Amino acid sequence: MTSVSSSLTSAARDDGSSFEGFEPSSRARGRFGRAFVKDVPAMLSSVFILLMVLMAIFAPLIVKISGWGPYEFDQDAIDPNMGAMPIGPLGGISAEHWFGVEPGNGRDIFARIVYGARVSLTVALSATIITTVLGVVFGMLAGYFGGKVDAFISRVMEFLMAFPALIFMIAILSALPADNRVLLLVLVISLFGWPYLARIVRSQTLTLKEREFVESARASGATNLQIIFREILPNLQSTIVVMSALAVPGYVGTEAGLSFLGVGVVPPTPSWGQMIASAAPYYAVDPMYFVIPGAFLLFLVMSFTTLGDRLRAIAEAGEVRG
Repeated sequence: MTSVSSSLTSAARDDGSSFEGFEPSSRARGRFGRAFVKDVPAMLSSVFILLMVLMAIFAPLIVKISGWGPYEFDQDAIDPNMGAMPIGPLGGISAEHWFGVEPGNGRDIFARIVYGARVSLTVALSATIITTVLGVVFGMLAGYFGGKVDAFISRVMEFLMAFPALIFMIAILSALPADNRVLLLVLVISLFGWPYLARIVRSQTLTLKEREFVESARASGATNLQIIFREILPNLQSTIVVMSALAVPGYVGTEAGLSFLGVGVVPPTPSWGQMIASAAPYYAVDPMYFVIPGAFLLFLVMSFTTLGDRLRAIAEAGEVRG
């Protein structure tokens, strides 16, 4: 979670100056779209992310084409005289096993990579949705109403942010049953993730509620909820999109780290972090066991991080100002 907090706090300052003045319009969205399409790193990152999402969605079809499922064993690909190591070089890579097989059990690595993408993206995207909703709602309430509401929500945020999140995640997940571990990962990550976005939204709301268009809406008789959802929320959309994009890689890394430590998804459910942990005893014998899942994890995290950074750069450069 440290990576999540550092990404979010570096993306926007608490004084509300980042992304200030973004009033939505069709012209502004058009400018944003044109600037985004012209940004090569953003487009390349988006393409890779789209490929990973499609791979996760169509995982059953992909592994059916490859011929091996994520839980199937191929004992013929294992040499019992070599300490249960795969037959052939580079982890047993062959026309039958495109990324080789895992030592000791003969599971197809390609199939487990494909299903591991489904686990990582399910956890990361679900946690991002929950943290975004909670962060936006509580951040706007604290910033708009102020007073006791702001004090209470701010104390809750400070309480959660004061904890060493990873240690508490490990403790919570270790104490809970292994059933529905993916759901538990989403809930635990969301619990410690939403305050970072809420703090940024709160500071933005403090600035926006003093703007002339909000004062005009208030003078015309608009209710507080109408002002929040019709005036303030639309002006936060750029901030929300950028912050959400920057949160996803942190959650991907968090899921992988927890699985690596043995408190994430339960074996034999595929997870990239779990595959990296299983590869540790064999990295000196054949680094491919470590390199393949590590490369997928690295590129996915880098793609989301690059996408979030480029979205932030486009916004701060004023490309979306109406």
